[in-house]
Amino acid sequence: MFFHKYKDIISIENLLVTWDRFVRGKRHKTDVVRYQSRLSDNIVKLHGLLFSRKYEHGAYSAFNISDPKPRNIHKASVQDRLLHHLIYKELYPYFENRFIYDSYSCRENKGTHRALDRFKQFADKVSKNNIRTCYILKCDIKKFFASIDHEVLMNILKRHIEDPELHWLIRQVIKSFHTTRPGVGLPLGNLTSQLLVNIYMHEFDMFMKQELRVKYYIRYADDFAILSDDKTYLEEVLPKMEVFLNNRLKLLLHEHKVYIKTYGTGVDFLGWIHFPHHRQIRTTTKRKIITKLKWYPKPETISSYRGLLNHGNTHDLQKKIGLKS
Repeated sequence: MFFHKYKDIISIENLLVTWDRFVRGKRHKTDVVRYQSRLSDNIVKLHGLLFSRKYEHGAYSAFNISDPKPRNIHKASVQDRLLHHLIYKELYPYFENRFIYDSYSCRENKGTHRALDRFKQFADKVSKNNIRTCYILKCDIKKFFASIDHEVLMNILKRHIEDPELHWLIRQVIKSFHTTRPGVGLPLGNLTSQLLVNIYMHEFDMFMKQELRVKYYIRYADDFAILSDDKTYLEEVLPKMEVFLNNRLKLLLHEHKVYIKTYGTGVDFLGWIHFPHHRQIRTTTKRKIITKLKWYPKPETISSYRGLLNHGNTHDLQKKIGLKS
């Protein structure tokens, strides 16, 4: 159980510690500079609002990105983002110790590259180093962030968090956003959203590991895979997963992104097509990289893509776009 008390979490000292973490890499942002110019007053004001429980989350500003598919990002005010960091700082260590090993999204010492390596490790084990057929059930949740149910999420959190005042604070953040109808959806872009969706899906992770006893299961956000040498087993597991997701979490699997394929024919997972002896980048990702590097890219962009491409068989692509001679 998470026993930290609300009054200790919202203390001025803790808000200042959180500010030091929040401001890293943002010191030259206009809105951050403005907030910091009156930091003492702003921290005292925020503490007063939280202490009296008069705090109300502000509106979001929205903008679109392509990553590589279009996404609608919502950005909160500096005050609200500081509060997001406060909640994240307090809750993350508690929940991190409870998450399963093979959940890789938005966690320290995890990430995409480790998920890709773990996927290969699983596939090699199931296939006995490619002497048996390895079947892979690949799944994706439809409109993941937009489908998170606020009450289901709050009920999960209440099982872990004792302090009702902390329930109130977290609810202010959760209810600050909704998609097609009130009470549903979390915003892409919130630090708290990254943690909250992991807490939400941890329920599914535990169902997979404790109820269904699935051995080779790996998840990155709403993208997950189950590996087995028995295709029938995967066909039997699928409807059980759907029932749990629908009934317990009010989530739906994406009807066009659920399939069973063999490792030998290539499986699309986390932007790469995986084969027994190599890994090739997804065509849409390749096109995005070529476009981004066409017109005098920044050094950090080049470095980022070189790091990405080094995790697969991309020698020819790197030569084509000038990352290798």
